[in-house]
Amino acid sequence: MADTGKSNVAHTTMDIRSAIAAERRELADLLDGLTPEQWDAPSLCAGWRVREVAAHMSLGFRYSLPRVLWELAKAGGRLHRMTDRRAHADAAAFAPDALAGFLRDNAQHPWTPPVGGFASALGHDVVHGLDITVARGIPRRVPEDRVRILLDHVTPKSAKFFGVDLTGLELRADDADWSFGAGAPLSGAAQDLLLVAFGRKLPAGRLRGEAAGRFTRG
Repeated sequence: MADTGKSNVAHTTMDIRSAIAAERRELADLLDGLTPEQWDAPSLCAGWRVREVAAHMSLGFRYSLPRVLWELAKAGGRLHRMTDRRAHADAAAFAPDALAGFLRDNAQHPWTPPVGGFASALGHDVVHGLDITVARGIPRRVPEDRVRILLDHVTPKSAKFFGVDLTGLELRADDADWSFGAGAPLSGAAQDLLLVAFGRKLPAGRLRGEAAGRFTRG
C-alpha cells in the first residue's frame, strides 16, 4: 500500500484563507495579461472557453444565496446545468477586465462551496486556474504549499465525487514527496495529478504510466 502522502503540517483556517487570497490575486493578474484570442480559447472544462471559466469562478461572489437557489430552481435542481447556464450568460455579460477584477476585488471573500469549507474554496480557485493555464500552455506553477493543502484532501470519496475511479492506481508526484493509492503507477507533476483527482483530462505528454491514456485528452 502506497503512502497517502499526507502532510504532517496542520493547515489552519487562516493559512488556507491566505492561500485563497493570494491565488485569486495571482490569477487576476494572469487573466489581465491574456490576449483576446486566449480569452476565447478552450479550457479543460468541456464546452467552456477561458471566459466561461473566469465567469464561473466569481459566481459565488456576485450571487446571493437566494439568487443561487432561484437559478438552481430554474435549472430543475440540476447544479451542473445551472452553473453552465450562468457561466455562458455571465461570460457574455462582462468584459475580460471585469471578470479579472471580480477575483482581485474579492480576494478575501469568505465564499465556500456547499461542502468542504475553505479547502474546497481553494480547490475551486486552483483547479479552475489550471483549467485555463494547462489548456492554453501557460507555464504557471501553483505554489507548492497551495497544491499540498489540496493533495492532503484527496480521498477515494472526493475523487468519486468528481467522477474519477482511481482503483488500482498509485498516483506518484515527480516534483513533491506525495503519492496516493496502490497499484499501477501514474506519474506526473503534483498539480497535474491534482487535476486527475478532480476529474480532468490533460494534454498529451503530461502523465506517464500504463493508465495515462485514461486521463489524457484525445
